[in-house]
Amino acid sequence: MSQLDPSSMSRRQQFAETYRMTKQADPKIGLVIAIWFLVGAIIGGVAFWLLPGTGILGVVFTVIGALLFGVVAALIIFSRRAQKAAYARIEGQPGAAAAALNMLRRGWTVTPAVGFTRNQDVVHRVVGPPGVVLVGEGTSPARVKALLATERTKHQRVLPETPITEVIAGKGEGEVPLEKLMRHFTRMKREVRPAEITDILYRLKALDAQRGTLPLPKGPVPTSMKGQRGNLRGR
Repeated sequence: MSQLDPSSMSRRQQFAETYRMTKQADPKIGLVIAIWFLVGAIIGGVAFWLLPGTGILGVVFTVIGALLFGVVAALIIFSRRAQKAAYARIEGQPGAAAAALNMLRRGWTVTPAVGFTRNQDVVHRVVGPPGVVLVGEGTSPARVKALLATERTKHQRVLPETPITEVIAGKGEGEVPLEKLMRHFTRMKREVRPAEITDILYRLKALDAQRGTLPLPKGPVPTSMKGQRGNLRGR
């Protein structure tokens, strides 16, 4: 079955597609959402019932409160389960970290595969408030570290005063799991101002022009993650 382009889908279609993909990995998602809707509705109904007010107006507010709390609870749970299912689908696939990084909010510039090896070890680049962050992923930590060191040297030549941080996406010691990658970035210390980010991106154009275009290694990385970022963000 061919996958639709998220950019051509309406919000409703994206939500439906996210639910379909989540149900494949989490068959009980419908039941879980229903249970949490009921839990939220009960809490909301009780809370609004205890508020001052009698007669029809009190009943109306109680029903509205129950529905509101129920929908919010269901959406929160769906968002978290959908995010977990999405990461499970791409875990271990070439370029999985790039798909996760593309869910970062505005203010971050992600450039996939600024470097990679024939063994499909890849380094992605993220430019944002912490400066330049090089993210490596692959099957061999030793090869990934070597590739990161090479890319760090190249970037330091054009950005000698810019903070450059290295991150390895994975589940090994000292690595950042895929599902925690976004949180890791948002918790990083702010090192550069927005005006400096513009200058950094300008300098990196020269570096990228020298190396040419480096395509991502071939693999079944789902491009829909970026289009569904609003549905997948958990809190």
